[in-house]
Amino acid sequence: MSAYESIVHTPSAYEFPLLIKQLLITPIARATANEIVYRDQLRFGYPKLISRISQLANALTHAGAKPGETIAVMDWDSHRYLECYFAIPMIGCVLQTANVRLSPEQLVYTLNHAGASIIIVNADFLPLLESLRKKLETTKIFILIDEAGSQPKSILTIFGEYEQLLESASDRFTFSEFDENTRATTFYTSGTTGLPKGVYYSHRQIVLHTMAVLGTFGTSATHGRIHAEDVYMPMTPLFHVHAWGMPYAATMLGLKQVYPGRYAPEMLLQLIRDEQVTFSHGVPTVLHMLLNCPLAKAVDLSRLKMVVGGSALPKGLAKIALSRGIDITIGYGMSETGPIQVVNQLHSSELGGDLDRQAEMRTRPGRAALMCDVRIADEQMNLLPHDGQATGEVVFRSAWNTQGYYKNAETSEQLWKGGWMHSGDIGGFGADGVLRISDRVKDVIKTGGEWISSLDVEDLISQHPAVSEVAVIALKDERWGERPAAIVVLHAAQKNAVDAAEIRAHLQAFADRGLMSKYGVPETIIFVDALEKTSVGKLDKKLLRAKFQEAVGGSAATN
Repeated sequence: MSAYESIVHTPSAYEFPLLIKQLLITPIARATANEIVYRDQLRFGYPKLISRISQLANALTHAGAKPGETIAVMDWDSHRYLECYFAIPMIGCVLQTANVRLSPEQLVYTLNHAGASIIIVNADFLPLLESLRKKLETTKIFILIDEAGSQPKSILTIFGEYEQLLESASDRFTFSEFDENTRATTFYTSGTTGLPKGVYYSHRQIVLHTMAVLGTFGTSATHGRIHAEDVYMPMTPLFHVHAWGMPYAATMLGLKQVYPGRYAPEMLLQLIRDEQVTFSHGVPTVLHMLLNCPLAKAVDLSRLKMVVGGSALPKGLAKIALSRGIDITIGYGMSETGPIQVVNQLHSSELGGDLDRQAEMRTRPGRAALMCDVRIADEQMNLLPHDGQATGEVVFRSAWNTQGYYKNAETSEQLWKGGWMHSGDIGGFGADGVLRISDRVKDVIKTGGEWISSLDVEDLISQHPAVSEVAVIALKDERWGERPAAIVVLHAAQKNAVDAAEIRAHLQAFADRGLMSKYGVPETIIFVDALEKTSVGKLDKKLLRAKFQEAVGGSAATN
């Protein structure tokens, strides 16, 4: 018999399961007057959002959707996607946020692997699905989003058009209650090796993650703080890790929400200006795209708070953003972690100073978010001290870590080896609780017995005023095993003004001051017009390594 005493359940007591529908209680109760905005085309209030969620639930039920089935969504970031975030899991189905940037082969694999029975598809992706129709194994019907009203004909079985289905459906729906551990969502990682892996989350995990996001970002005194008067717009695709969970958090808080559709820097900047957007998030490449758009010079960005994650933020880019007044906060996590795990919110005493100091402070990963147990461990899974000296693999535990990969038991065990979720990142903690990432395990460069962090070298190169973007990769070398190579994109105005020797001299100056190893200065510096990226905007270093391996030792590779 257990020595622990369970609570007494009064027969009439309501246990309040942690279901996604509970996230709508607060905006309804507060009668928020804020709007949901789609591009420059549509806006409506929260009562209309609630009605449309019920209408979508009725439409999907009428289409034959049954609890436990998977419904995939292929749309740009829109009010419709937000409605799917709620209606689909609230009727007991599983929302699959299909990554429309995957290759056709990978996309059809994810739809079949997840067992999607219904696909809600924007007309922009209709030709793609039509080309894959013979390979789709589980999909029965399609719901078309016909934003242009062009009524395209299709060889697919179209059940109906999204807006027409909602218009003909009742705006009342009784959402039943079920186990909070029911699977609510599935999406697929866009890893650079092998087939995409399915990551899944329960209702309970999403609700707890939402509360942790609001708790973490709402308790900062000033830096990166989210509050009830913010205007929210995602710049992370809604198909990627629930847009980092922010749409759920914004809805629970009743914020004004702005959805930009297909990402284009001019539209993003126009919406920031016209809708007075104050809170957003995205990967460094999106921030780079935004700041390099000509319209950015005419838009006041000083009210914008932006969480940057997905990959390391170079200090050079951070300084440009800070000079425009953007309040940058670094977030660190994985698709498998929900994603929130670590957030770099600065204490009031850490704010201020020149751009160099602020860039140094703000580009750290930060400290563990609320209810996140983040540690470092050695290869035997011994947890290491947070003393500023020890380094190991960063590992996680929190209530919203995915419990595994969908239909992939072996890889799930690797992910959770030793009872901790493995990041694949090497880092260490200072006594102040701040995490510092050295590199990805697969991206650390070993040259002549010395380890070089590609992230550190990238960070230093990015501080050259002519450098727009940079990736540092390991290339095989007969003498040293590996040597670093820098793949550099210059600002357009500097393309003919800077050569490889100047970049090396820039790095050598840091080496002479003891700020980097002399072995970390690359002999191979390759100038390109653009860097290859994954479907979610991260540097694709695997592809870069394969592409430039033959450049080792070639004089033409340096100019």
